Amino acid sequence: MNFFGLQRKKPVPGRLDGEGVYLRAALPGDFEPWRQLRSASRAFLTPWEPSWPVDDLTKPAFQRRIQRQDRERAEDESHGFLIFRSRDDALLGGITLGNVRRGVAQCATLGYWMGEKHAGQGYMAKAVRALLRHAFLEMRLHRVEAACAPENERSRRLLEHLGFQREGFARAYLLIDGAWQDHLLFAMLEGDFLRGDAAAAHPSLPG
Repeated sequence: MNFFGLQRKKPVPGRLDGEGVYLRAALPGDFEPWRQLRSASRAFLTPWEPSWPVDDLTKPAFQRRIQRQDRERAEDESHGFLIFRSRDDALLGGITLGNVRRGVAQCATLGYWMGEKHAGQGYMAKAVRALLRHAFLEMRLHRVEAACAPENERSRRLLEHLGFQREGFARAYLLIDGAWQDHLLFAMLEGDFLRGDAAAAHPSLPG
């Protein structure tokens, strides 16, 4: 969305490199690793995601997903990526910077998923940092929002660890796993990220 016709900023490229991981837009050749990882992780993921369509793990559905990904990226509406481990190119999960609002907002919403066998190993934190760096330094966003169900402790701890600030509680916020569910609301501002990035690069600096 482009409020008031203001100029859009530079779009996200097809690949972003992070610490031990990289993010890349999905390609047709990713179907089988993606299908296998999502299928093996289904019970792990479905409590936190919208209900999966009946054909979700089929090749035609994946092709439509890529078409939508490319269209939304071209329109600067949403920027979706798969997450890969740098040392062996293993597919780990996915991450999206969606609902991009330009103009007076300069804001987007963060979403992510991790394959069950890769969860709890620090990969998602590295992937989110890589995407936030690009969101604030290259896309010139002012604010990145995120939400998680109150009982999703893994996601809540991740956001808090990365420096997201809890801003509120939304009743029946998203339709997840077939039911409207409450969510905790978090956000990070550009200044929050830049301070955290500077502290990580120069641990001796105060704050």
